[in-house]
Amino acid sequence: MFTIPKLASWRHNVSGLLIFIAIVYAGICLFLYVFQRSLIYFPVAEVSFRPPGTSLMTLSATGSELRVTVLQRDGREALIYFGGNAEDVTASLPELASSFPRHSIYLMHYRGYGGSAGKPTEAGLFADALALFDSVKAEHEDVVVVGRSLGSGVATYLASQRPVARLVLVTPFDSIVAVARQQFGWLPVQWLLRDRFESTRYAPEVSAPTLLIAAEHDEIIPTANSKKLLSSFKPGVAALKIVPDAGHNTISMSPDYRRYLSELEPGER
Repeated sequence: MFTIPKLASWRHNVSGLLIFIAIVYAGICLFLYVFQRSLIYFPVAEVSFRPPGTSLMTLSATGSELRVTVLQRDGREALIYFGGNAEDVTASLPELASSFPRHSIYLMHYRGYGGSAGKPTEAGLFADALALFDSVKAEHEDVVVVGRSLGSGVATYLASQRPVARLVLVTPFDSIVAVARQQFGWLPVQWLLRDRFESTRYAPEVSAPTLLIAAEHDEIIPTANSKKLLSSFKPGVAALKIVPDAGHNTISMSPDYRRYLSELEPGER
């Protein structure tokens, strides 16, 4: 049986421990809030190598000098590509050029990526996507939009605001909040995140034919999140293909992935 002094000491120790835990928890929340964008975006340094046959376009409509790698082709069709949060988008050019042989291809280097000025934010990326689409649309009648991982959020927003010909989302998520909640369920991420990329909010406004391509063993964005996004589109607008035995960063190596992309081209003849 505790004596009064021992009980008081025990309560004091427990109270001190709880206060310490609360301070640590609050510190972690503060750190996440202040540095969250450095945990979302991983800018690629300025690209020193430009793929043969491409040119570098400068887009300044939103006030930031942005770089866009362009593979120009004759014709009315074009493709805009938005990459992942740590991707050098020029690495995706060979696959896109092969899968869409009639399309001019525009690869956006986000703010702070690949020599583009500024720092990436959700609002900034959304504004840049609209500006790029408007510029490309002025030269091309049909514009396909492809977004991978983080880029799927940018692409979904764009397709909800502009008349894209087709939308392709690779390893797409429903929202960054949902993905973060799964990984950091012990933190109130829904209150901390400023850049939310809530694709489920914009998907209902998309009318373009949409294909979602998910990796069966995606270790970053589970297929459940892609399926949640699929259910947000209006009936008949979107379809989902799951690439077997593929991970988040290896999906583009799969023959099935390449086949799914190539199958899109004949339907646009």
